Amino acid sequence: MRIGVNVPNFGPGTDPGMLRQWAQTVEGLGFDLLMISDHVAVTPDVAEQYPAPFYEPFTTLAWLAGVTQRIRLGTSVLIVPYRDPLLIARMAANLNRLSAGRLVLGVGVGWARQEFAALGVPFDQRGALTDQYLRTVRTAWEDEQDYRAGHVPIWVGGSSDAALRRAVRLGEGWHPLRLTLPKLRERLERLKDIAHEQRRPVPAFEPRILLRLTDAPVTGPGRLAGEGDVDQILDDLRELRALGADSVVLDPFYDDPAETLRPQPAWRALATVAALVDLTTQPPANSISDHTPKERR
Repeated sequence: MRIGVNVPNFGPGTDPGMLRQWAQTVEGLGFDLLMISDHVAVTPDVAEQYPAPFYEPFTTLAWLAGVTQRIRLGTSVLIVPYRDPLLIARMAANLNRLSAGRLVLGVGVGWARQEFAALGVPFDQRGALTDQYLRTVRTAWEDEQDYRAGHVPIWVGGSSDAALRRAVRLGEGWHPLRLTLPKLRERLERLKDIAHEQRRPVPAFEPRILLRLTDAPVTGPGRLAGEGDVDQILDDLRELRALGADSVVLDPFYDDPAETLRPQPAWRALATVAALVDLTTQPPANSISDHTPKERR
């Protein structure tokens, strides 16, 4: 199982130097994948959670490709209806070539009504537009020499039945974001049922989970996967591996934009996980080690 990190590309502490530090820290610790988010118009509903500056993902990942060597680069998630599908196909194909085949295209339908309005995209049609645009992207990659991308895996985000159907029809992977383990198990079974109903392969399981390292265990039914003390986090990773996860993306951002001003706690949490997990430098060999910590961190 490969392990990646979702890096904040927004907020008051984010600038080119900080993005470079994030990328080189994550790659230096041995993680396999670096992912960043997507917004185009930082409208009030977006800014409440992800304030400016917000660095556009394709341009940012292209720049980060030049300051890293081996780590894969991805979007978690690109909001598909915001861009013309041929533009998505061209930008993704170019980025994959420029990064020597390191791109993962995580995609989703979006949620910010004000941002949709600012871009002139009908919010109520976002699911249908996403399906249509993804088909166009795939057709462009297959049929047009100038759009040829090599192999760019598409990971479909979301956990609704509509998202699961989209992952089965149009994705190589299913990329749920920050759920509890019981919810992940339930939705994974539903994904398998949908794939069986449609007589299609089950997409790879590629979850993004929270990374919130605490001194004491976190209890209660609302505990998200990746939230708790070091033993809980390692147990979560082992369970995700047992569930068949191909990759797990750790998200150390805990919803306070001021965190972007002080990334050191996130880096320490990532270093703690990296020290207890077998992060080899040659993907896809990353796997959870059987090491059990002798004491809680």
